Amino acid sequence: MKPLTDNALDRLRTAAELPDLTGTRYRVVSKLGQGGMGSVYCVEDETLGRQVALKVIALSDTEGEFRNRLLHEARVIAQLEHPGIVPVHDVGTLPDGRVFYTMKLVQGQRLDQHRSGLTTLTERLRLFQRICEPVAFAHAHGALHRDLKPQNIMVGPFGEVLVLDWGLSKLLDSSRETNFATTMPDVPTDTQHGAVLGTPGYMSPEQAGANTQVGYPTDVYSLGAILKFLLEGFDSVPRPLAAILGKCLEPEPSARYSSAQDLESDIGRYLDGGAVSAYPEGPFAKIWRWMLRNQAWLLLIAAYLVMRTLFILWKSR
Repeated sequence: MKPLTDNALDRLRTAAELPDLTGTRYRVVSKLGQGGMGSVYCVEDETLGRQVALKVIALSDTEGEFRNRLLHEARVIAQLEHPGIVPVHDVGTLPDGRVFYTMKLVQGQRLDQHRSGLTTLTERLRLFQRICEPVAFAHAHGALHRDLKPQNIMVGPFGEVLVLDWGLSKLLDSSRETNFATTMPDVPTDTQHGAVLGTPGYMSPEQAGANTQVGYPTDVYSLGAILKFLLEGFDSVPRPLAAILGKCLEPEPSARYSSAQDLESDIGRYLDGGAVSAYPEGPFAKIWRWMLRNQAWLLLIAAYLVMRTLFILWKSR
């Protein structure tokens, strides 16, 4: 018998790792990626004749931690119907007992890959606004993401933004968490006290300190870290924008923006040439900003006055 080649061994390993979808309506097409909790595959929905993404927990989930977290993630996403949040289609169990869910198959680039194509400050800030929108929607519905970072943000071919990976999400509304636990009793409503959740460089100080008292400013801090990432490469940052960034990254949650909506609104005011709440202005700065916003009208008035003066001088000769 001939020994197997390296390529043949790789194909066998890949085939062995593929989930057994027997008894489901799905057929594996390809593997899309792998994380600490499990893997994501492109699968064919043979009932509807379309490709979707299937997320399944890792084989090593002996204590059921990943199973519970995956079910929690699917349930939270299902309650957040927004164009910037990938919808869940189905939840099920494989023959080997592993839990999976399927969702829309997302096309595009991760933010850390997409940034290089955005050359102007305005382009990056407009994109940042679109990142804030689904997070603001989640906040309005009592949900935190708790793991916002460039790798969890996808930018589609038409500039659409999708916030991914809600595996560490938390519902702040205690009644909704209680209802969640009642309908799905095996799913924890929160993580154990003392657990550090998030990604270094993007998690807030309260997350890094394993503080269970998290709130909307927790996600605001992570959005601030993403904003800092988007501002990299520019020699100078305007003072109002630097003030917005500084407010996002305040160590104390109470000193930050209260929600992603407040942050997005301040970015919008900056882009529109308005005053931002994070940057108090003196009277001269307000006058100068007003002149910049109305420079077209001021130039017309100045031109009229010059022409009028010249006409009067000519008539007086």
